[in-house]
Amino acid sequence: MKLSLSLSQKPPMTSVYSAKQVLENEADIAQSQNISLFELMQRAGLAAFEQLLKSWPNAKHILVLCGKGNNGGDGFILAQLAHHANIRVSALLTCDVSQLKGDALLAYLMMISAGGKLIIDNIGDRNNKEGVDIINNFSGEVIVDALFGIGFTGQLSSLMRRLVASINQHDASVISIDVPSGLCATSGQVKGNTIENQAVVACVTVTFIVYKQGLLTGQAATFVGKLILSPLALNKAFTDKIDTVNYYSKFTSPLNLPKRLAASHKGDSGLLLTVGGGLGMPGAIRLASESALRCGAGLVAVSCHQNNQAFIMSGRPELMLAPVSSVLLASSTQLHKAKAYLIGPGLGQSEEAQQLFELICKTSQAQNKSAVLDADALILLSKTKQKCNHWILTPHPKEAAALLHCDVATVEADRFSAVRTIANQYGGICLLKGAGTLISDGEHVVINNSGNAGMASGGMGDVLSGIISALVMQSDNNFYSTCIAAYIHGAAADIIASNNGQRGLLASDLFIPLQQLLNGKMSNR
Repeated sequence: MKLSLSLSQKPPMTSVYSAKQVLENEADIAQSQNISLFELMQRAGLAAFEQLLKSWPNAKHILVLCGKGNNGGDGFILAQLAHHANIRVSALLTCDVSQLKGDALLAYLMMISAGGKLIIDNIGDRNNKEGVDIINNFSGEVIVDALFGIGFTGQLSSLMRRLVASINQHDASVISIDVPSGLCATSGQVKGNTIENQAVVACVTVTFIVYKQGLLTGQAATFVGKLILSPLALNKAFTDKIDTVNYYSKFTSPLNLPKRLAASHKGDSGLLLTVGGGLGMPGAIRLASESALRCGAGLVAVSCHQNNQAFIMSGRPELMLAPVSSVLLASSTQLHKAKAYLIGPGLGQSEEAQQLFELICKTSQAQNKSAVLDADALILLSKTKQKCNHWILTPHPKEAAALLHCDVATVEADRFSAVRTIANQYGGICLLKGAGTLISDGEHVVINNSGNAGMASGGMGDVLSGIISALVMQSDNNFYSTCIAAYIHGAAADIIASNNGQRGLLASDLFIPLQQLLNGKMSNR
């Protein structure tokens, strides 16, 4: 029984955009809805203030840090609203007042006219130490980050790095308006010496109108905190008019996948051949193979080094063994009857590994069968110029760098470009691992919406490759089955983490919740 996913039956997703797309189009979209830009600023400030009250209802004193742009204007609006709500407000302006223009200046003038207990400091024409001292001496509950908006790129100045470090070292909670200052809203990249001074580490980020892609992947996970989208009554108008090829998956549990027919048999989902487990490396291919069984593969046969066979079979008699050498495997029933292949976990880089790699690639292309390439298989692929539309490639950033013949920093500087380029260069689907995993068919990019930091442990990627392999065999669409695989992989880890915490989370812990998630027996929401 197939999962019945086709291009006309898209999984739940929402559009995401680059900062440039938002900056170039928000004024026209607002105008089309008869909303002025100053009214839009007022709505943004109000949305951020309402979230502040929701997150910290007992806040008595807040510090609002404002830059010279419209992001600072949002902060001025929030400060005024907080003052009227009888919250003590301190505001720190990081530029000279003469640098404020347009709507930001109007919002500033409205803020200072509020009077009362509002305390305003301007460090635009003073030394760095005074701004740091203001933050260090703040004794309230919440710091509001309205320093830089989504137009920010590059690296913070030395003054801003000091201020950001002071914010991140403070005991107060932090809410960022639109984007944590210092984070690129398009790529998710930050620059700086240490996490403390690269960008503001927010507890909550309130972003506006639409999701910005850089808030959802890569390094952003360290800085964004809980991400809240406030549409400001423009989301639908924006997404209807502005095209994008980037999406944020919105899967929830249970998935409500089709039930298996009562007369189903193991041949319906078919045989998966897994290849890996070189000498001394049995664990990776065992994890991948068992996760495939847990996710609905009817049969799984494992080709591994003969010294690993006893370990592979131990405690899991449902797994089968396939020939250990490329010569024997080439004429084997398992190779030709397999519905899909998985190669790479623990494979190694030996001459025999190379021959196994070439065999699987050749057979996959000749017989039009899907093949998941992971770990060592990706390194071997990087040394070739092969391309196949039936592949699913699953690199982490270091493996992606090998495939692109660049360094990891280049990959992380623009994960969207990296995942799309790999899919185009090598064919098929590419899944780029990391916080906010990305999946691309060479044109579209989907950001995964599940997972947590506890997944930074050995074997997690092997389990993922097994999940993908099993779902690919049960679906007619490799792209969307890979998206579902990424989701349930992270969702299973979220369930374990919610029960036991993130530390000590093992890859094999995911097996039972994976099965339950696929069968609609558990929710992680």
